Amino acid sequence: MVALSENVALAARPEVARRGPSPLGDRIFRFAALASALLVLLVLAGILASIAYGGWPAFQAFGPGFLVSSAWNVGREEYGALVAIIGTLVSALLALVIGVPISLGIAIYLTQLCPGWARRPVAMTIELLAAVPSIIYGMWGLFIFAPLFARFVQIPVSNVVEGLPIVGTLFYAQVPSGVGVLTAGIILAIMIVPFVASITRDMLDQIPTVLRESSYGIGCTTWEVVRYVLIPQASVSIIGAIMLGLGRALGETMAVTFVIGNANRLSASIFDPGSTIASRIANEFNEADGMQLNALMALGCILFVVTFIVLIIARLLVRRAKVA
Repeated sequence: MVALSENVALAARPEVARRGPSPLGDRIFRFAALASALLVLLVLAGILASIAYGGWPAFQAFGPGFLVSSAWNVGREEYGALVAIIGTLVSALLALVIGVPISLGIAIYLTQLCPGWARRPVAMTIELLAAVPSIIYGMWGLFIFAPLFARFVQIPVSNVVEGLPIVGTLFYAQVPSGVGVLTAGIILAIMIVPFVASITRDMLDQIPTVLRESSYGIGCTTWEVVRYVLIPQASVSIIGAIMLGLGRALGETMAVTFVIGNANRLSASIFDPGSTIASRIANEFNEADGMQLNALMALGCILFVVTFIVLIIARLLVRRAKVA
């Protein structure tokens, strides 16, 4: 009773009484938060408007044919975005096909199977890959990986599949130089692995331990715990991580520029050189002028729209996973 009386007396004193919320401070906080959100939207709208304005002459001159034309002739001022669009989508898709299973395997190993003494070093090594500049990946891919890939993969595979239907078309290299769409996809896969693996690992770590212990307690194997407990619980975050990796693959410039070959041609073989939107802009923007510059700006606008569509798809997938 004495302690309660003392607390009541202290609370009644004006100098120690708890202060109520300040209306002015609350208004300032609300205004600052709103201004931050509007600033991001304004910057995004400004970027899109400037790119669309710069690319409008190309859209106006070539019309819808700009999206389906494979021509890119600076001398004749004939430009089309089809080769760059297909190269961007195919290389990013290859990166996901190669990188996502590896990333999920790394995350599952670190959270379920890795010994305690090795967990931190392995996790730090994976995270350090994200800090490597993209140009380093590109130089390594061009000077180290591409020659080895040509010698030990492209040449032997081309000799085996030559003349075969479908497989021979997809995996035959006319000039086995090591650079090509598949090489770009492999380099992109290496680049997105740290992002997808780190996010997935963090989400798997946040799943309550009682769910795992209960599953093991009723006789589930490690595969069954991962397949039926961990993956469904972290599915929303895994989808977000995959879409983050896809966004990185779509917009990567320097690494892809080094290893994709930068050829403006359509080929059914993933061993052959190609081009992406980002690599074409990086190669030609410095010397571009007139309609060529407008065409490059139009390519940038298309890449922006493609990324926006990917974001919408990611939102839909996340919403569907939450409902399920």
